[in-house]
Amino acid sequence: MNYLEFEKPLAEIEGKAEELRAMGRGNPGMDIAKEAEALDKKAEVMLRDLYKDLTPWRKCLVARHPERPHCKDYIDALFTEYTPLAGDRNFADDHAVMGGLARFNDSPVMVIGHEKGNDTKSRIERNFGMARPEGYRKAIRLMDMADRFRLPVITLVDTPGAYPGKGAEERGQAEAIARSTQKCLEIGVPLVSVVIGEGGSGGAVAFATANRVAMLEHSVYSVISPEGCASILWKDAEKMREAAEALRLTAQDLQKLGVIDRIIKEPVGGAQRGRRETIEAVGKGIEAMLKELSGKKPEALIKDRRSKFIDMGSKGLAA
Repeated sequence: MNYLEFEKPLAEIEGKAEELRAMGRGNPGMDIAKEAEALDKKAEVMLRDLYKDLTPWRKCLVARHPERPHCKDYIDALFTEYTPLAGDRNFADDHAVMGGLARFNDSPVMVIGHEKGNDTKSRIERNFGMARPEGYRKAIRLMDMADRFRLPVITLVDTPGAYPGKGAEERGQAEAIARSTQKCLEIGVPLVSVVIGEGGSGGAVAFATANRVAMLEHSVYSVISPEGCASILWKDAEKMREAAEALRLTAQDLQKLGVIDRIIKEPVGGAQRGRRETIEAVGKGIEAMLKELSGKKPEALIKDRRSKFIDMGSKGLAA
């Protein structure tokens, strides 16, 4: 387990419990079961206390945890007959964006998402989930295909933001993001989105302009990262904690503001401590959102989606 900075006291207790068990395995005559069990109970209480009321900055750290389930994990567990589709038919295939045809609960769908990778090699290959213009153009192509064949679209959002490199800008990064957002608004099929980790800036909006948007309990969704916001406003990236508070990037705040529709609960300690339970909960959330939209005509779906985003900003946290 990779421990976050605020989990260090927990790491010490769990480490001591494991040391005791290792001593017991090396010396069968030692009776350390009660001591190890007491430490386990202490660690469980501390874990609950730590995650009972996370600050926005701590939620950012949890959302970025490298051991959280990623897009590929959800696709492997929740979808059957997944057939990946590659390339934007223009420049290249962007490995930061994965998508294709699949079955969800035995019904055909199109699934698209950001993939960060889970080790050094795959993270470099996936560009840490930061899509280039060809990634958004691939998503546009897949949404067009879904619209043509009347397939619901499911998007899984997990990106620090769109890649800001020179080549990406030269190939029209802003235009690709804008067109992907526009395509989300245009398609006449149900579009549901789940923020499974980070929802960073336009790179997330390009996939999450959906009829229904859900967020995992400890995921974040914002116009800029706390570090970037602090650098711009205070000229000091170390003020990221204050920036995280001001950005209102937590699922709880965004639901009050009407930006998202539902929050999907995570196990105590975050998705990284209960990957299977988290994936199952996301599956149930997607199923419920698709059920809400089933039977609606294309015109109604488009109108519903446009109204949702036009109405944004009409709610405040004080309301």
